Amino acid sequence: MSKIKKYKEFFATSWAIDNRTSIYVLATLISILGMINYYYIPKEQFPQVIIPYIVVNTPYPGTSPEDIENLVTRPIEKQLKSISNVKKITSNSVPDFSSIVVEFDPDLSIETAKQRVRDAVDKSKSDLPTDLPSEPQIMDVDISEMPVMYINISGNYDLEKLKKYAEIAQDKIEGLKEITRVDIVGALNREIQINGNLFKMQAARVTFSDIERAVASENVTISGGNFTNNGIRNTVRIKGQFADVETIKNIIIHSSSGAYVKLRDLADVSDSFAEQESFARLDGKNVITLNVIKKTGANLLDASDEIKDIVDNELIGHEYPKDMIVTITGDQSTHTRNTLEELNNTIIIGFILVTIVLMFFMGFTNAFFVGLSVPLSMFVAYLILPGLGFTMNMMVMFAFIFALGIVVDDAIVVIENTHRLHRFNPDINVAAKRAAGEVFLPILSGTLTTLAPFFPLAFWPGIVGQFMHYLPVTLIITLFASLFVAYVFNPVFAVSFMKHEYDQDFIKGSGWKQKRMFIFILLAFAAVFYLTKSYGMGNLLVFIVFLVLFFHFVLKKMIITFQEKTWPWVMRIYENQLRLILKGTRPIWILAGMVLLFFATVVITSIAKPTVLFFPNNDPSTVIVYIKMPGGTHQNVTDSITKIAEKRVYQAIGENNPDVESVISNVTVGAGEQGLISAGNSFNKGKVSINFIETKHRTTGISTTKYLEMIRKEVANIPGAEISVDKNKMGPPTGKPINIEITSENLENLVSDAYSFRDHIDSMNIPGVEELKADFEMNSPEIMIQLNRDRAQRLGLSTAQIGMEVRTALFGKEISKLKQDEDEFPIMLRYDKNTRENIDALVNLMITYRDMNSGMLRSIPLSTVAQIDYTSSYAGIKRLNQKRVITVYSNVLSGYSANDIVPIIKREAEKFQLHQGTEIKLTGEQEDQAATIAFLIKSMIIAIGVIFFILITQFGSVSKSLIILSEVIFSIIGVLLGVIIFNMDLVIMMTGLGVVALGGIVVRNGILIVEFIDVKKKEGIPTRRAIIEGGRTRITPVILTATATMLGLVPLAVGMNINFITLFTELNPHIYFGGDNVAFWGPLAWSIIFGLSFATFLTLMFVPALYELDYTIRLKIARRKNLKRVKALKM
Repeated sequence: MSKIKKYKEFFATSWAIDNRTSIYVLATLISILGMINYYYIPKEQFPQVIIPYIVVNTPYPGTSPEDIENLVTRPIEKQLKSISNVKKITSNSVPDFSSIVVEFDPDLSIETAKQRVRDAVDKSKSDLPTDLPSEPQIMDVDISEMPVMYINISGNYDLEKLKKYAEIAQDKIEGLKEITRVDIVGALNREIQINGNLFKMQAARVTFSDIERAVASENVTISGGNFTNNGIRNTVRIKGQFADVETIKNIIIHSSSGAYVKLRDLADVSDSFAEQESFARLDGKNVITLNVIKKTGANLLDASDEIKDIVDNELIGHEYPKDMIVTITGDQSTHTRNTLEELNNTIIIGFILVTIVLMFFMGFTNAFFVGLSVPLSMFVAYLILPGLGFTMNMMVMFAFIFALGIVVDDAIVVIENTHRLHRFNPDINVAAKRAAGEVFLPILSGTLTTLAPFFPLAFWPGIVGQFMHYLPVTLIITLFASLFVAYVFNPVFAVSFMKHEYDQDFIKGSGWKQKRMFIFILLAFAAVFYLTKSYGMGNLLVFIVFLVLFFHFVLKKMIITFQEKTWPWVMRIYENQLRLILKGTRPIWILAGMVLLFFATVVITSIAKPTVLFFPNNDPSTVIVYIKMPGGTHQNVTDSITKIAEKRVYQAIGENNPDVESVISNVTVGAGEQGLISAGNSFNKGKVSINFIETKHRTTGISTTKYLEMIRKEVANIPGAEISVDKNKMGPPTGKPINIEITSENLENLVSDAYSFRDHIDSMNIPGVEELKADFEMNSPEIMIQLNRDRAQRLGLSTAQIGMEVRTALFGKEISKLKQDEDEFPIMLRYDKNTRENIDALVNLMITYRDMNSGMLRSIPLSTVAQIDYTSSYAGIKRLNQKRVITVYSNVLSGYSANDIVPIIKREAEKFQLHQGTEIKLTGEQEDQAATIAFLIKSMIIAIGVIFFILITQFGSVSKSLIILSEVIFSIIGVLLGVIIFNMDLVIMMTGLGVVALGGIVVRNGILIVEFIDVKKKEGIPTRRAIIEGGRTRITPVILTATATMLGLVPLAVGMNINFITLFTELNPHIYFGGDNVAFWGPLAWSIIFGLSFATFLTLMFVPALYELDYTIRLKIARRKNLKRVKALKM
């Protein structure tokens, strides 16, 4: 029988060491495939948040909002409420139209949600009016759809020509697989207009129906079948489709009275354009804009590059004339590219800082082995993430940054243990196998406790959960990958390259010959790169040479001094302090002092009242001015008001401001607020978007938040317009910071209470409230045609006949299409402009029809059967979960927090006098915030439970597990004190996430201390001496792992940005501080740094004191009960 091994092994490590060649091949494959995956994985700034929104649209012409609500909206809602997984049902009943939006839980697929809505609508059809012109339309809507790029076309050409050029670009760009669609804004739509002359038509006794029949029957091409002649089969086709407008003008109209007349004698037939409904301007100049919408999950950077290639190489100077001006604005890929570049550079900076710290503690070779675990762990993650459908976004990138200082922990323990054992065993293979076997279970336990807080975060529900989901999942994958790397790759590297560094031969200069040869080779390659003008690679090699020389002549001596003098001195001081705090009753006072400090910190925080935010408050890259005119405002009027807003914007930011990339204005199309679903075109809405250049290129020194306030001040008080100023937000879509929903079934009471409450809050002048607005339009102008049904029916007229006659006369009716090549243009029939804009003509509108009772042709004025009144009505009736609702909302001014304002409004709502049946509820961002806080608390409880279970399993002791868990609670002291001392915002999302993440990190260091104390006690060392020995031995890994984690986050916390590519290609690193990443991730990074700094003190001082206190208490209890147990405790 073979000799039994006297040491533990971990089978995976032993196999890897015995098959080193395979492991090197595997490492190479993982690195290559990982880099390939990183290159091809779709990249975007924010993760796509997909919420199943299903819209049910039902037209019902000639119906008031209240009738639409009762006849259409309510019956459909009645069936929709029975659907499962529905989060919210909202509806808007407007004249002639019902729109219902069903919001489902984010976890439900859009296909399933759509089918459920379709089934419910089918059930409601028996309760709907039988004369609906069409079935309810069911469609899904992606509220995250926002243009990723604006292509602006202008030049000295008419609008028709510009539209053709725009359509060329539209066709090419929509052909890209990454693009959903391209919307053209600001263009005129061509149509063939038949504008009838009222008096000529009356004189000829020609009706709209006569014209429609004539045009439709002539504009046809009909197959006549086949004809065989001399054995040849010929197809027969009657071609009658219109080729031009002249053909239409010469159509013969047969009137109902039997007369014959050409269409040109009755109407003005022209090739013209529909009334312009949308307007677009770039920097104050009229343009045609193409809004490019990307597919969800598609690669934004690839899409942007392909579009720019089309514009530069296929359009400009090729299909477009040379004097055509094409500009691209609002390109999100630029911002995304910059964000990902900053995060990549942050990873590099953090990696360098972590490696430097490791070098001081472990030496260069060991630090290099440990450092390799960072890229290898990331490469493994790159192989897995695409399979999960992940994109490379800022959430994933931050997870890698967060993991920087943690992934090295496993490698540190394995390499350090290997190096320690190699000193006593010259056989590196045995040392590496034994080292991995000894620490596998403790490391696995530590890794699981580190991951414990992130497992519940992976199941974060709701919209916020969809956004944050990427962070915990990426961390879990990366940390498990680091465990794999630490036990498979690192031992193999150690076996191949580990040596006793800083021994006497090395210190005396052994190895310098090899370094000189290495330097010579690098300089030779650098010279080749310089000769081939590859200056970036040449500079990189020269920089490596400099680092080698700096290490050999400077850094090596510093490291030796640190290891032989500085660090032993620190350890002696720590040992003395540890002996001091363990004496007598001092552990009790330390515990009491820590508890007192915890409550004192909570009190200080409540007194200091730091600004509490839901998500970080970023400096905007885009400021948006929303203009809303009264309902019924013509788009031309809205455009004129938008121009006034534009001028005021320029007064605020100045002409030719170098910090401003573009100022884009939209009216009707593209003017709605982000995240809101509109039932159709909003002719009373405009928008001015001010896009700023990247942070690193801004030169004025004025923050964009300051610009926002300047713009808000300038555009205020535009007569007749409702103005709000907002900014692009970082994070998932959430409701308004101030959002008040007022519900009642009595519409009059609802309107009265909503506006009374709004006016009451306005009168309080609460600081920080921009302007309270209501989403209800009270006075929408309307011309009401009241029919005398009895008289009309006696005359043989139906309501439908009268309605269609009026609609055709004013709005127009598409009666056919003119086809030219691949294009189709509508042929619109209506009265001429003078008649359409003359109310007397409308009153005396002659309705010519065939009396179905007598069969005679009759013609009567509209005034015979109808009365025309000028009125105003509600623009629409909105409902929320089957209750009528009016929403009062507002943005919050810069420097204020909704968490300070909303409680004031809530108190006023509780005592405000309302009609019976009216309710007030504060929703929006506050609802999301409350749900997030509840989930984070739940996650923290679950994480603590899981960690406690792991600790119990490892130590078999409740008291030791509680000692380690106490670090989690008391680490919050560091977070709160840091926020107060440095006057930072308390960001619920990020600070809360940081506290949860801290739980796993600080526990890991506590395990190191307690586990080693137990080992020493098992060796027979007295408890107090074991505590001192454990603290002195474990201070190095505790400080090392904590410092590595904090240094990995420092670049992101301070917003330090270095461009390593330009550092070597241009010898200019473009160093700057700030940017969107620090605004978004800074609060999370600082919360971990603050908490971990304090937790490190807890690990080194507080945990040993509690261990001593626990031992003392258990010893006293044992003395009272059992002498044998006393002896056991003393061992």
